[in-house]
This record gives sequence, structure tokens and C-alpha cells, in this order.
Amino acid sequence: MPDLKEQLKSKKFMFKHKYGQNFLTDANLLKSIVNDANISEKDNVLEIGAGAGTLTRYILERTKNKVVAVEIDKTLQPILEENLKNSSVQLEFCDFLKIKPEQIKKWFNGKKFKVVANLPYYISTPILFYLIDNQLPVESITVMLQLELAQRLSAKPGTKDYGALTVLLSMISNVSLTRKVSKKLFFPEPKVDSAVVNINFNYNKFDVDFKLISKFIKNCFMMRRKTLINNIMNSYNITREEIKNIFNMLNINENARAENLTDVQFVELFNNLENILLVLKE
Repeated sequence: MPDLKEQLKSKKFMFKHKYGQNFLTDANLLKSIVNDANISEKDNVLEIGAGAGTLTRYILERTKNKVVAVEIDKTLQPILEENLKNSSVQLEFCDFLKIKPEQIKKWFNGKKFKVVANLPYYISTPILFYLIDNQLPVESITVMLQLELAQRLSAKPGTKDYGALTVLLSMISNVSLTRKVSKKLFFPEPKVDSAVVNINFNYNKFDVDFKLISKFIKNCFMMRRKTLINNIMNSYNITREEIKNIFNMLNINENARAENLTDVQFVELFNNLENILLVLKE
């Protein structure tokens, strides 16, 4: 593979701030990300944000199965085609968030796949929500994120970093921060450090309709400064007294905020709010 900086210069490539483009070139780090993803030769892999193909190449070295690489910036097409020539990768130039879930399933013939990505901060959370909300057949997600977001994904209840995405991921997966990454390893260099997070899915942790409880938890975190009771009342047709009775039964403090509850408590609360269940099913 040619020197990336020289290649980009020769192709007259212009970095686009709106896409948050920061490329990785460190071979050891790229190999480590693939190792963290635990990719075997039988795995299907979806890469979101192929960039210049530096990570894609190492993915292709590890699997003999289907690899689909999605890139939003079409001006990177000649660079990707040059760097990945003679490979079996399927390149898709489009906005990932605008792809219909059915299309993604079709790429892999309905089979399971692993997700690997180096995501810019501005789009990281929407992409993670997209992947879990649509319940795609994803085995795992190994993703490079800005350090702040990576820490939020593995945050504990009662902390400022603990949010809806933290709870939802804890309900259906095991999340681990595998390595911190210095901003100096990116080109161009971003303003903050990053981290690699590995998310291994297990949808059998709780016996609950994930689609319904996902909507419920997002509503609970809608206004973080409000108490959980107020957030529930603002979202659903239920009285304060009805909620208080359930809180007391579950030993939840009436002044608790959403960030104070564990995933187990959210499931218990959700299962006991029968009026909310009726509203959600309409």
C-alpha cells in the first residue's frame, strides 16, 4: 500500500470537516483493532467508514467470508479502489444511516455479521442506536470512538456519563473498553484521544420486548434534570400516585433520576407499569 499522505496528495484529496475524517495508519494499532474484533476466517464483516481502506486491508487478511465496506465520501472511491484492488471487498458509497435494514441483511444473505468501524464523534451515537434499534443480526461491534463516548458506554449507574445508550447496551451485550488510543496516531490529528470499544451481543439476558423497552428507556432519559417520575408522566398517560405506588413496591426512591437505576431496575419498572405497556402497544 502506498504512503497514505503522498497518495492523498497525488489524488488531490481534500479532507472534509463535515465528515470528521481522521485516518489511521499505524499498522500495529490496525492489527490490534482486528484482534479486538476477534475476526475469524468464517466471519462476515461490515465496516462502517472505510476511509482510505487501511483497516479494511487487515480485515480482509483475517476472513475469507463476506466483507462490505461503507463509505459516505465518494471522492475516496479512486483511493479505495486502488488500495483494495484484487480483493473481494464489496464497496458501498452511501450514508449508512439512510440504508434500509433490509438492504444490510440482504448483503449478508440474512446471516450474522460483525461490525468494525472507526467512527467520527458526530455520528457515533446515531449509528450505535441504528444498529441496536433495528435489531440487525450483529454478533459484535468493535468500534473506535472518542474517549469520552467510549467511557459513557461502560459507565456505572449514578454517574454523569450513564445514559440511555449505556442502559440499552448493558441489557443486550457485554461492553468492554479494550484500549485507549492517542490522538497522535491519526491523520490529520484530532483534538481529543480515542478508545476502542468491543460490544458482544447477548439478547437473552432479559425476557422483555427490546423494541418496547428501548422506547421506554429513551423517554426516561429525555430530560436528565427531571426526576424519573416526571419524565414518565410527561411521556405516558399515568398519574403520579400510580407511579409512586410502583416505585415503593420496587424500593425505588421517589426522587430518583433515570441515571440512578440499573438495567435490572428498568426491566422491573417496565414490567410493572401496565398502563405504560398498553400505551406502547397502541
